[in-house]
Formats: sequence, C-alpha cells, structure tokens
Amino acid sequence: MSIVPLRMRLFRPVLVTALLLGFTVPAYADFTFIIGSNRTPSSRTAKGFAVGGGGMIATEFEYANNGEDLDDEDGPTPGLRTFLGNLLLQTPFPVAGFQPYGLVGTGVYRETLDAHQETAWAFHSGVGVKRRVFGPVMVRLDYRVLKLRGEPLHSNVHRVYTGFHVAF
Repeated sequence: MSIVPLRMRLFRPVLVTALLLGFTVPAYADFTFIIGSNRTPSSRTAKGFAVGGGGMIATEFEYANNGEDLDDEDGPTPGLRTFLGNLLLQTPFPVAGFQPYGLVGTGVYRETLDAHQETAWAFHSGVGVKRRVFGPVMVRLDYRVLKLRGEPLHSNVHRVYTGFHVAF
C-alpha cells in the first residue's frame, strides 16, 4: 500500500471547491404583496402574494384570490383563486429607473359562482415593471392575460395589479 502525501490527496477536493465557489453568484429571493384587479367580466379586487428568486431569469410562485360578487350591477361575477408558477425574464439593471420584465407561467385555478365550481389548469403571460423605492423595497406593476382551461364562465381573464416587492 502506497502512502500518498496529504497535500496530493487534498488537491482534487480543494480544486473542485475553488472552481465551484468561483462560479457561484449570491443567493437572492423576493416577496411581493399583491393588490389589484381582475378585469373580466368586470373589475373586482384581487389580493395575494408571490415568492420567488433569481436574477435576469427568475422564478416565482404566486397565489391570488378575488371573491365572487352576486350583486354586481353588470350581473354576478365569479370568484377566481389562482396558484401559479411563473418564469420571468427581466433586465439585470434598471432602464430609465424601471426594471421591465416579461413572464409566462402555468398553474391551477378555481372559479366559483354560487353553485358553479370549476377547477382546472391555467396558462398565462404578461409584462410588468419594477421601480426601486428605497433599499430592497420596490413597487411592481403587472398586466397579465390568463387562459383558463376546462369549462370556466370566462376563459380569458385580464388581471392588473401592483405590489410591494422586497428583495433579500
């Protein structure tokens, strides 16, 4: 049995560790509190949150909910609850003070209106901007079109929202 010097046995693990550390980037995550409006078939308040992370290419999980309105002057409007996963492509730096982004995603929705209830798959796409207020706090403005599968009362839903976005 040959005895290999200690420094030779440590060479590979130290080299691999140094290479991995040399190519890593700082961890980054964010949280957004959402308040906005589902615009289909009429405007109703939507509230929720998003949790995600990443840089120029980012991911997030989003939950949003608006209740049904049986007394709407244009007729009853359904409640819509969404659980969505998003992929964002955003500029790595602000442009004229704003950080624009585009997003696509998919997830599950539940639509309710009185006795009607539909749960199925949803796809969506949208655009938005973030603007730094101070430190890690940003304001976010977002527009999306949701395509609801299954048998919803409204298969295309337009959503506009703003939110307070905190990166950490």
